[in-house]
Amino acid sequence: MKKARGFGLIIIGNEVLEARRQDAHFAAFQRMLINHNMKLLYSMILPDEPVLLEEQLVWAMRQPDPFFCCGGIGSTPDDYTRQCAAKAAGVGLELHPEGVRILKERFGDKATPERLRMVEFPVGCELVPNPYNRIPGFSIRNGYFLPGFPEMATPMSRWVVETLYEKGSEQARWTVSLPGAREADLVPMMERFVAKHPTVSFCSLPMFTTAGTTVVELSIGGLPDDVRAGSETLRRELETAGVRFDLVQV
Repeated sequence: MKKARGFGLIIIGNEVLEARRQDAHFAAFQRMLINHNMKLLYSMILPDEPVLLEEQLVWAMRQPDPFFCCGGIGSTPDDYTRQCAAKAAGVGLELHPEGVRILKERFGDKATPERLRMVEFPVGCELVPNPYNRIPGFSIRNGYFLPGFPEMATPMSRWVVETLYEKGSEQARWTVSLPGAREADLVPMMERFVAKHPTVSFCSLPMFTTAGTTVVELSIGGLPDDVRAGSETLRRELETAGVRFDLVQV
């Protein structure tokens, strides 16, 4: 099985950008990857514009991490993903033999040339099974190309992650809330912490309460032992500086 720290996510469709349909992929992929101890490394929503799609797919294929791409793999004139994926990978398109067999078995005499375009995929790609209606997606390079329908893309992506990739290492998180604190006053302490604990992810989130007072939330995440060591350092720094903090999450 393959190893990966996480996946990128590309969502394609004018209907999402024009608010004709609300995106449901982002939250579903977040939950699925977290359950596999993986990260959602990036996410972008792109229009059905071939030049832009090809540019972004070239970029994604050059990254060291795998990615999912949802939408635009149908056979209608506004579906460009298959063609752009092939160009980005430097290959042509062809009817995938196994895909043709699946569609002919699924549709029988209604497996028209127009329907068969749904399995006109980049040369050398592999199929991604679709438990919803059996019409497959495909994978090429480090990309997994799925339909734009969440009811299809969600189980297909889960199959990819659970079948092809090792589950990631157990992760932990430690979060504290600092009522009345101001982020700028904490920068030197944050810089010391990040330099001392480079293996944990660190984030600072300043907020205002409904009463107009300030709150800063500090959070660290990573492997349990690393987070435990980091939390001890951060707790000690805050106590030494006399900064009040409330534990939010362990």
